[in-house]
Amino acid sequence: MSERAWEIEWPTLGLIAACYLVWALATTVIAAFWLPLAAVILTLTITLHSSLQHEVLHGHPFRSRAWNEALVFLPVGLFFPYGRFRDLHLAHHRDESLTDPYDDPESNYMDPADWARMPGWARALRRLNNTLAGRMLFGPAVSLFAVLKADTRAIHAGDRTVARDWALHGAGLVLVGLWLSQAAMPLWVYVAAAYAGFSILKIRTFLEHRAHERARGRSVIVEGGRILPFLFLNNNLHVVHHSKPGVAWYRLPKLYSENRDTYLRRNEGYYYTSYAEIFRRYFLHAKDPVPHPLRPPR
Repeated sequence: MSERAWEIEWPTLGLIAACYLVWALATTVIAAFWLPLAAVILTLTITLHSSLQHEVLHGHPFRSRAWNEALVFLPVGLFFPYGRFRDLHLAHHRDESLTDPYDDPESNYMDPADWARMPGWARALRRLNNTLAGRMLFGPAVSLFAVLKADTRAIHAGDRTVARDWALHGAGLVLVGLWLSQAAMPLWVYVAAAYAGFSILKIRTFLEHRAHERARGRSVIVEGGRILPFLFLNNNLHVVHHSKPGVAWYRLPKLYSENRDTYLRRNEGYYYTSYAEIFRRYFLHAKDPVPHPLRPPR
């Protein structure tokens, strides 16, 4: 076995360990002390855990995929199987397909022809989902419904990989349920915190890609802030991540600062000063149309 195969990225491994420790304390000791505080801590921990799952699927902290995935197998966020997140996200990393309604599984745009056929209530929901407030409130449910619909069809069509991922997810949920059955946190509080954690993640994904004629101009830079960039493991520097997806989260800020002008030229100036700016501009106003503005109907 090569020396590289034994490399360990200790900051990531330590953060994963700390994340599980805080998760355990939030659901037990802190929940028994003051439930509202526990719910807030749990929400942030679930957000961070999802970001760590994203880090793992890109090959961290070990070089072994099996070891990596064992670290984040437990579905503390409840809603999505890790295997489905991994496969859909890696498909999303084909930059030439970014934002495409068919080929990018994380796109929030629709084919104009599909949009034209939607009933009025569904259009209203999708328009609301294109504001930041709507994305945080309804976005997790919209995403979950879309994945469940597509995966149910795939399983009925005989896709064993999708069926396996959901079966493993179910096994993980049993373990989380056994823990909660002995913990101080009520199940309804845990489910609410899981939804809230997913909602925070929607802040990151809200505008991290835009419709643009050039693939290099589709990924954003959100420069300022401390709490959200940490919870997102520096994926606010999204064009850096897409250009070098194998670089660990803690190396992204230095890489960006040393090449800031290059990255801002690369992404055609798709830039925001902070998430506070994004809240001010788009909390109640849509940034983009729902139908893809650069795609002719199929």
